[in-house]
Amino acid sequence: MKTKCLVMAGLATLLAPALAVAHPHIFAEARLEIVSDDKGEIGELRNVWRFDELFSASVVLDFDKNSNATLDPDELKEVGQTVLESLSEYNYYTTISDNGKSVKVNKPDSITVDYKDNQLLMMFAVKPAEAMPLKGKLSFGVYDPTMYTAMDFPTDEDLSVVGEKIEACEHQVVRPDPDEVLAENKDTLTDAFWNDPTGTDMSKLFATRIEVTC
Repeated sequence: MKTKCLVMAGLATLLAPALAVAHPHIFAEARLEIVSDDKGEIGELRNVWRFDELFSASVVLDFDKNSNATLDPDELKEVGQTVLESLSEYNYYTTISDNGKSVKVNKPDSITVDYKDNQLLMMFAVKPAEAMPLKGKLSFGVYDPTMYTAMDFPTDEDLSVVGEKIEACEHQVVRPDPDEVLAENKDTLTDAFWNDPTGTDMSKLFATRIEVTC
């Protein structure tokens, strides 16, 4: 199956046959900014994803229509539109918790794609699908629920808050220890999780996140 078709099925299913293995085959370095607005609510989440060279090369091979070994502006636009449509069912890899309640995001206006130094970059912003006042404990992260794509934040500074009101709140980056997660959730991490991560919501326990307390 060609890469383009697989992208259209979602990044989570790229190179798809072995989801049950539940380990990453695509790697990306991520940056996430949580932005507050003048009303004291979450305004948007700004994302930058930089993908590994192997995956990036596979995308070039499939979208490089004029065979010049790179991605021209129209080809980059097509990649962005493809991912924009395909990741909607995965909530754009965004996980938001508002005082324990999961919050979805609206479809972004667009996904800007670039190709530099043999790596694919994607940049876009998403907005919570419902109002999120800066009150109580809020949590934000980026992860692939199928665990097929590893979204890594190289430093704690790659998860940050932007805006006077949210900067006044307490915030910390949490990097869960996999062994501790397994030990603490051994009764709830069932065979269903290991055999089909897509069908559960437990993989977020392993995801790096930023917690904001106001």
